Order: sequence, then structure tokens, then C-alpha cells
Amino acid sequence: MKGLCSIIYLLLLSSCGLRVEGLGVNWGTIAIHRLDPKIVVQMLKDNEIKKVKLFDADQTSMDALSGSDIEVMVGIPNDQIIAMNNYNRAKEWVQRNVTRYTVNGGVNIKYVAVGNEPFLKAYNDSFLHTTFPALQNIQNALNEAGVGDSIKATVPLNADVYGSPTSDPVPSAGRFRSDILGEMTQIVQFLAQNKAPFTVNIYPFLSLYGNDAFPIDYAFFDGGNTPVIDNNIQYQNVFDANFDTLVSSLRAAGYGDMTIIVGEVGWPTDGDKNANKNFAYRFYKGFLPKLASNKGTPLRPGYIEVYIFGLIDEDAKSVDPGNFERHWGIFRYDGQPKYPMDFSGRNKNKFLVPAKNVQYLPRQWCLFNPNAGNLSKLVDNINYACSMADCTTLGYGSSCNGLDANGNASYAFNAYFQAQNQANLSCNFEGLAMVSTQNMSQGDCSFLIQMGIDSSSACLGSSLVTLLLFVVLVFMLL
Repeated sequence: MKGLCSIIYLLLLSSCGLRVEGLGVNWGTIAIHRLDPKIVVQMLKDNEIKKVKLFDADQTSMDALSGSDIEVMVGIPNDQIIAMNNYNRAKEWVQRNVTRYTVNGGVNIKYVAVGNEPFLKAYNDSFLHTTFPALQNIQNALNEAGVGDSIKATVPLNADVYGSPTSDPVPSAGRFRSDILGEMTQIVQFLAQNKAPFTVNIYPFLSLYGNDAFPIDYAFFDGGNTPVIDNNIQYQNVFDANFDTLVSSLRAAGYGDMTIIVGEVGWPTDGDKNANKNFAYRFYKGFLPKLASNKGTPLRPGYIEVYIFGLIDEDAKSVDPGNFERHWGIFRYDGQPKYPMDFSGRNKNKFLVPAKNVQYLPRQWCLFNPNAGNLSKLVDNINYACSMADCTTLGYGSSCNGLDANGNASYAFNAYFQAQNQANLSCNFEGLAMVSTQNMSQGDCSFLIQMGIDSSSACLGSSLVTLLLFVVLVFMLL
């Protein structure tokens, strides 16, 4: 009978349009050449992605989202948190970035993210005393504007704000960090008062990064590892264990039933030995069916609202955390999917719908000139190129790590050449480089051709041309 029920369940899944309920994506825009926001929004629609999380309130992104009915979490960057401690500034921000977009047919704003991981240990308490006042002011400004019932302020926090003691390293022992317990208690109480969610970023990849002792299978969802036992509960993966450590922390604070949103979760595809397409594919192949099943976690069964990090690679992000920071996207910089991915959770071997109408620069590359005479300044020129462009794929364990010395130089020179829109003088490097139509890509190591000028710049350019023609015409008529 049990086997028959299982068969019926599988048939029901295959016969209906099942998708991962509530799945969203993080849309970051820290790129040398930004993909046209209108193209991005169409890509979201084509892939039936109905929720998006932003890290700012960029007008071009908001305008592109207008009328799409895609649910939006708009963001306040960390460098604006202190300004939001002034209530008048908070009201101005809400008016400028929220309520003016929420007219009929506008942007479907659901949340405002106040900062991004402001209590991260690496920030050395820079935002410790300003985050909660900013949260208060933004939510109160939303309430005063009459949208507080439908739009909630939250603070996306890194998973390092809680943990279990080394003496009892299990989820049920989870507590908020003692050094920020006061601030966390204030935030949780305020979120509860306003019926707002707790937002957390959970990264199984970071459990592996720099920690060769971590059991690699525990970062995924396909078993093969020794489970963590906690009060007769078996934790088969680090995501569930981390999430339930937060649940226990909220219980200890008196808010065990608080809604939790996973603001960021994903797997990078380059920039580290564990950051590659195969591992990313493996991660999502286990994670998406888990979400589609609405199984939840042992301490919080049921639906989990999740935002994948991220949508598109960002080749200008800071690499202070690691070179992988520029490679979190499920799409490449140009909106092309990297590996098969099925949002239905049924693991169909298919790719997501790519971005359409993407314009590229001419098919030419800047390569090392094998006839160059003086090589004494080669290293200096490579370093300069990489300081102005993205060379993270050349690092240890990365996709282009196997290139020879000439290949490394060519990759660096081409990265700079593309970043500079293939300008005439950007492929010289004191006679060490030359423009070529030869594509040096090999295996997973891609010598990229950058996108052309994005639509916002293109619109500006055409406006200037129109203005110039108008001025010339007026002059001729005088």
C-alpha cells in the first residue's frame, strides 16, 4: 500500500505544473558592463521567477520591474544605514524609493531590506549601534505612509549572528551571539511587533571554503555523509542544521514561531577549488526538490521562502571574502545559463531560458604578442590589467588556473581590453599585446567578449545625438 501511495504521489507531481513555491532570486548589479535591466526582467518572466531581492533602489531596475507584478524586496545599502537613523531622512527614503513606485501598475514591493549582513564579524561592529534605529525608522515611515501593513522592513543577517557552543555543537543548542545579544533581541522583538520576517543568509559553500576538514557531502542533499544526531533527530545536511540552529536561537529569545526568510543561498561556479559548475549543479539538484516538497526542516517543517544567490555574475564585486564572490550567478554576466536547472524541483535535465537580445562587442580579443621583445615589464602590465578588470578565474583551483605563462598574460590583457569596450589604446601594454580574432578559450576557461553599451547608456547616447542634430538644424535655420 505504501508503494502504491508513492507511485500515485509521483504521478501527481508529474501531471501538474509544480514549481518551487515562493522561490526568488537576488539581483546584484556590481558589474563592469551591466546587463540591461529590461532584458533582466524579461528573463525573470521567461523563467517564471516571481520574486526578486535587490541590494539598492536603483531607478533603472525599479523602472524595469514596474508593471511586471514581480514581488520585490528593495534594499538600503550599508553605507546608508547611519542616514536612516534620522527619521526625516528615513521618510524621504521611503517616499523616494517605495511609495512613489507603489501606484497601480507600479512596482510590487513586499519588503525593505535595511542593510545587508550589518553584524558580520568582518565589519568590526561598524553598524552595531545604527542598524536597529534604522530598522525602526524605516518601518515607522512605512506605517506613516499607510503601506506598513503590506510592506515590511527586515534586516538580512549572516548566519554568523547565531551558533551553538563548541561543548554542545547541535542545532537545539543554538543561541544568538553573546556580543550582539542585546541588539538581536531588540531587532527580533521589533520584527515580531510589526509582523515582519527574520531574514537570514545561509551558505553551505562557506562551510567548505578554507576548511578541508569539513565533510564535503554534508554541504549537499544527496546523502553519503555521517549525520549529526540531536535529540534523536538526524541532520543529513548543513543547511537544515544551520536553519534549525536559528530556530532554536529564536525560541531561546521567546519568538520560536517567527517567520524566517532565507535571503541568500547558493553555490558559486569559479574562484575556488570547490566553486565550480559541477558542485553548483549538485547543490541545486538536491536543494530545489527539497524546496518543492515543502518538507522544511526538522524543527520547522513546511514551506520555506528562499531567495537564490545570485541571478547574474558580478565581475566588479569586492573579492575580500574570496575570488568566488564574482561567480555566484546561476546565469553568466550576459544572462546565459551555466548548467541545467529545473525550478519545478523535478530535476528535468534542461537549461533555464537565457537572456534575449543581448548585444556584444566585436568578436576580437587582446592577446599576448609572442613577438614582443622586452618582457621585463610583463608582470607589471599583467598586474595593472588585473587591477582594472576581473582575473579571478586565474586563481588556484579556478577554471583558468591551467593556462601557461603566455595564456595568463593573454587572459589578463583581454579582460582589460573588454572592460575598456575594446578601445583602440587598451590593447598595447607597452608592445606586449595585440588584437586578434583568435579565441583562446579552452575547456571551462572562457576568454570573454563583453556586452556592448547597455540600454541606459545607449538611450543617453541617442539623446545626445538627437540634441546635437537639433542644435545643428537650428544653427542652419538662423
